[in-house]
Amino acid sequence: MKRKWNYQWLLAVTLLLVITSCNHVKKEGVEILKQSDFPAPPVAEVMPDTFTNFGQQRIDDYFWLKDKNNPKVIDYLNAENAYTDTVMASTKGLQQTIYDEILGRMKEDDESYPSFKNGYYYYSRTEKGKQYRTHCRRKGSMDAPEEIIFDINKMAEGKPAFIFSGYSVSPDNSKAAYLYNETGSYAEFTMKIKDLASGETVGFEVTGAASMAWANDNKTLFYSLIDKTLRSSKIYRRMLDASEGELIYEETDARFRTYVSGSKTREQIFILSGSSTTSETRYVSADHPTDAFKIFMPRVQDVEYSVYPHKDKFFVRYKDKENLNGMIYEVPLTGYEDRTKWKVFVPHDKDVRIEDIDILKDYVALELRKNGLAEIHIKPIDGGETKTIAFPEPVYSAWLGGNPEYDATTIRYTYTSLNRPTTLYEYTITNGETAKLKEQEIPSGFNPDDYTVERLWATAPDGVKVPMAIVYKKGLKKDGSNPALLYSYGSYGSSSDVYFSTSYYSLIDRGFVFGIAQIRGGSDLGEQWYEDGKLLKKKNTFTDFIACSEMLINEKYTSPDKLAIMGGSAGGLLMGAVANMRPDLYRTVVAQVPFVDVINTMLDESLPLTTGEYEEWGNPNEEEYYRYMLSYSPYDNIKAQNYPNMLVTGGINDSQVLFHEPAKYVAKLRSMKTDDNILILHMNMDSGHGGATGRYDGIKDTAFEFAFILNRVGINK
Repeated sequence: MKRKWNYQWLLAVTLLLVITSCNHVKKEGVEILKQSDFPAPPVAEVMPDTFTNFGQQRIDDYFWLKDKNNPKVIDYLNAENAYTDTVMASTKGLQQTIYDEILGRMKEDDESYPSFKNGYYYYSRTEKGKQYRTHCRRKGSMDAPEEIIFDINKMAEGKPAFIFSGYSVSPDNSKAAYLYNETGSYAEFTMKIKDLASGETVGFEVTGAASMAWANDNKTLFYSLIDKTLRSSKIYRRMLDASEGELIYEETDARFRTYVSGSKTREQIFILSGSSTTSETRYVSADHPTDAFKIFMPRVQDVEYSVYPHKDKFFVRYKDKENLNGMIYEVPLTGYEDRTKWKVFVPHDKDVRIEDIDILKDYVALELRKNGLAEIHIKPIDGGETKTIAFPEPVYSAWLGGNPEYDATTIRYTYTSLNRPTTLYEYTITNGETAKLKEQEIPSGFNPDDYTVERLWATAPDGVKVPMAIVYKKGLKKDGSNPALLYSYGSYGSSSDVYFSTSYYSLIDRGFVFGIAQIRGGSDLGEQWYEDGKLLKKKNTFTDFIACSEMLINEKYTSPDKLAIMGGSAGGLLMGAVANMRPDLYRTVVAQVPFVDVINTMLDESLPLTTGEYEEWGNPNEEEYYRYMLSYSPYDNIKAQNYPNMLVTGGINDSQVLFHEPAKYVAKLRSMKTDDNILILHMNMDSGHGGATGRYDGIKDTAFEFAFILNRVGINK
């Protein structure tokens, strides 16, 4: 990051003077510095903007911070970063210790288990000291010579941020189209095409591509492009030697995004259009790419469907208001327009959500969620007995890996839990045997039996039971003296699944209880769980999280003076909301790239993720939704009260939550809060929504956040 070193030097000198003259807070014999122990933090200039909606006036003193081309904005962000460096200076040693610990649990030289597709084994590997992966393949056998397809380290050389978003190999295996950017943005990518024999760039390149698919002639490429709001809205068809692409589909409904993909059978090219609640599919033969696309089923509001081709039929995953958890139909290749020809293959079950499916020649593999836990079923297409892969532990996550080969009789799945390293398995359908392919290695050593995992159920204010998974070191006493970190997300139907994280053990091994709250707004307990945490029921997300926090406190796992919470993006909205509602429950809040300026953002249709998200949050141009959203928007509900210690992060190139949201949030908090707790902003001036893009730099970010959490409870080693 670029710094204003003269400003930082001044802060450092002032810090020495202040530290020698202040009385400090001591906790259990450990000094915990407060905000007043440091130089005064930056103060953003007040430049009021007035907005009136439905007769209600809002004044935003920091609306001006949204313009990153304004030098005053950059100066303010640099000042905040310099202040953060000063406040965190005493934790440098702890950050390095945590970094080293996480690195010690990571196998730096590693290789993914190969996957066979269209004559080649594909895999990727990491090398010690290198930030990014190298993507490789071998023809026919893993004993064949290695071909390096993409060395991301070379591509990213000298660049402060780099995201490689994936690649698609042509049917004849000779070329690969790929997406990348040098900004760290999650939405703005360049597409190029590489000749895999020569390594040269061929054909054309496109700025703003979001997806791509090859036709079977190996020279026609379909791709989607984003518009000025970063919505993928247009599909093009283009020959490699053509001077320009041909627009073949445009999605004019601003709620919808559209993408292109090829089928596993390599027989169709699909155009997929979808909003948060509604979808539509078009397709064309991959052998006849210049034909017109055909609509599979016209869109109907609140009906979502996905088409999975089999060589003899289609399978359709279908969801509507009466079948929220989804069902699967078996549909003929021709004449499917007649819905009377659709046969139910998997019926709807109000207690079981269909998470994912994979189609093989003779089987359909199903990833299901029941009571918040995954199940994997393999159902023969001919109607034979369904096989189930069972998981014995009380808290875990498992997901389907499928198989890229249509004729396969094996599927892969991944299993993990809070104290079980992530493991890849292969299941042979014909004999029911399971083989372990690859288990996450922990070079520094790890014994799952040293830790206890529990599944708890908190009671929300409306009486609903909310699940929560926790892990802690065995021997922990439930006397309220333990520090704890509670994490969640709670939006878009994305479940807050449990998983093994090498990084969290730097907290757990220091006595922390680590928990994941599976609150409404996710789909943890099925699709109704999501419906009950969105739109005019969004506040259930926040009160569920508060209920989980209170349970950890009431059951003496921790206390308000030791409880930290963390969430990112929409999970950062959660952090901001609960910090406003119940600041007394928490010692520390880490809000990563938080979506906190709900009203201003959702009223600005020129921004990314606005109109397309009306079905998630509501349309604030309608008074009922406006008033409800305003009632919980974290930025709009900051008030003169005590707040916990807070670390807020942002990214200057963030395409999902624009940088000004965390910046404004911190500026307003500074002007309103009445406590002497630490509030710092950590703005990445090179990257976007995910922070640092290299794996080592990402560990540094994690070590920084964990050092803040530990420091706030007096743990500095």
